[in-house]
Amino acid sequence: MHLNLFVLGHGHHESAWRQPRPNALGLTDVAYYAQLARKAEAALFDSVFFADALALGYEAAHTAVGGLEPLTLVAALAQATERIGLIATASTTHTEPFNLARQLASLDHLTGGRVGWNIVTSWVQGAAENFGHAGQIDHAERYARAHEFLEVALKLWDSWADDAVIDDRAAGRYLRPDRIRAIDHVGPYHRVAGPLNLPRGPQGRPVLVQAGSSESGKSFAAQYAEAVFTAHLDQARALAFTQDLKARAARFGRSHALPIVLPGISPVIGSTEAEAQRLWTELNALTDPEVGRARLSHRFGGVDFSHLPLDRPLSPADFPDPRSVQAAQSRAVLITDLVARERPTLRTLLQQLAGARGHFTLAGTPGQVADAMEAWVRSGAADGFNVMPPVLPTQFDVFVEQVVPLLQQRGLFRRAYAADTLRGHYGLARPVNPFFSAARA
Repeated sequence: MHLNLFVLGHGHHESAWRQPRPNALGLTDVAYYAQLARKAEAALFDSVFFADALALGYEAAHTAVGGLEPLTLVAALAQATERIGLIATASTTHTEPFNLARQLASLDHLTGGRVGWNIVTSWVQGAAENFGHAGQIDHAERYARAHEFLEVALKLWDSWADDAVIDDRAAGRYLRPDRIRAIDHVGPYHRVAGPLNLPRGPQGRPVLVQAGSSESGKSFAAQYAEAVFTAHLDQARALAFTQDLKARAARFGRSHALPIVLPGISPVIGSTEAEAQRLWTELNALTDPEVGRARLSHRFGGVDFSHLPLDRPLSPADFPDPRSVQAAQSRAVLITDLVARERPTLRTLLQQLAGARGHFTLAGTPGQVADAMEAWVRSGAADGFNVMPPVLPTQFDVFVEQVVPLLQQRGLFRRAYAADTLRGHYGLARPVNPFFSAARA
């Protein structure tokens, strides 16, 4: 199986920042992230991933926010690590294709071929206003922009042949102009002449990662994504999602193995099941229901849930139609499906979401966690996991020291790296440049 470490704040549980920490490193200290990345590399993880938001969160007063910008952070971690993949989040809505394609190509060179791009369309409230828009761009248009943005980026990364640089000092020729091409893209959202102003990266292009699970998100992932981060509360729904996504990808003529599907897993691990449950209860006891209520509102695009009592069972009628939500539609669907299925109280729902915002959470022993991961992978529900420790670094340490060896003993996880690039770790081929063939050379 593939394993990616998702680093978020001091952990994925809402109250993680309130837990005792072995050091005082803050979210703006690169040493904090370097320590986690090196631990993940020592444990032979495929990659480490950094999310992003383009606005200060509504919950800033009561939770740890303000981490470093991902592209800058990945550049720093390139020097702190040697083989692990480094995945940065960047928006197709609030940047320009030439600039981002250049930054990511630079990172691919800096890392020696270890960079991935988590492609997002930026649904977070407040982001649009930070980039000069009067309000949130609607969901369909954000994905229309994303399709064109990615097509431009792909053309830019392929605007140099692999043999464009000859560095012939005796003849005084550095480049072969015939092996570099303009792209001359003109579309509804972007006009880009090209070519890119640096050579093709070690991987050809960064590994393309995506996390949307709405209809638009799945269509986008089926066409472009090489790895998909996704959120599911149980194995059956994860299996249905994975089968559907890979069938969609096959209709684009892609391999049945693509995209690689990595559901989120956030395990609270104890030496006994009772200890794990105690840790889970302690974490939930530190959550603030009003922060959770605000987070729920945020998930539904700003809907006011202040009238809902904390201890009355919920029904789907308490929520808007998730298909009308202009924020993260897939997460809104997940929440309303859970409410229809389980009829939790608002307090219970908020505690479930406090753990990992709708990803699979469990409290148990290392063996129970390994059992669950094995079951998901063997059933075809997952190709691996986006590991989301509820508390960093302590719960990640337990995962590395006690769960990873069990996966290795069962033949489910590598005992040594077999590659030096992120594409190699994921078993992905280096993309052929469609514009420059060996024959034409």
